[in-house]
Amino acid sequence: DPLLDWALRESRSGLATVYEGSLAGLEKLSGGQAQAAGVHIFEPENGGWNRVHIARIPGLTSIVLVEWARRQQGLVVAAGNPLDIVDVTDLVGRRVIPRQEGAGSHVLLHHLMEKAGVIEAVAMFDTPASNETDVAHAIAGGKADAGLAIESVAHQFGLGFVPLVRERFDLAVWRHAYFEDPFQRLLAFARSARFTERAAELGGYDVTELGTIQFNGQR
Repeated sequence: DPLLDWALRESRSGLATVYEGSLAGLEKLSGGQAQAAGVHIFEPENGGWNRVHIARIPGLTSIVLVEWARRQQGLVVAAGNPLDIVDVTDLVGRRVIPRQEGAGSHVLLHHLMEKAGVIEAVAMFDTPASNETDVAHAIAGGKADAGLAIESVAHQFGLGFVPLVRERFDLAVWRHAYFEDPFQRLLAFARSARFTERAAELGGYDVTELGTIQFNGQR
């Protein structure tokens, strides 16, 4: 998440980062390899985000799910949208770059295409993008026609954007780590006017409910 990446640096929280998908992040939490993970996994069974997946993974019993931002997720396309792509059905016959399996964007796009009945008709690149910036690079360089990413990434690269879903991006964090100085320093910075201004500049963010506890696991 570009806003989170920026805030981690600017807050001087001291938190180091590893860039992988949402499911990989939860697995690292479960394995004791991380204090927190950014997650945005759509859960069609309840129309929500993230909670069901935390409950499914053994060992994640003392996790706090803290809302970071609501983000506009959609299809990044070439500037001006020359192919007139307006929803996932228009991906049939186009060059689509996917995210790696287990990424929140991969889960969401798979659901949207399945719901629209085009999942078997859309041909994806064999090599997925490891992050949303790579999606934008592929489209800006003319190697792909579309890919799923957040609005701020499209703005950053001067590309077109077709909004599809307003998603919730959370931070899943161990309860003990939540109260420690690094994470509290990050949250304190996220309440500053400078942070709010940056979210507006990036575009596609709603940070009104940042800090809300969406789930509090049992001890």
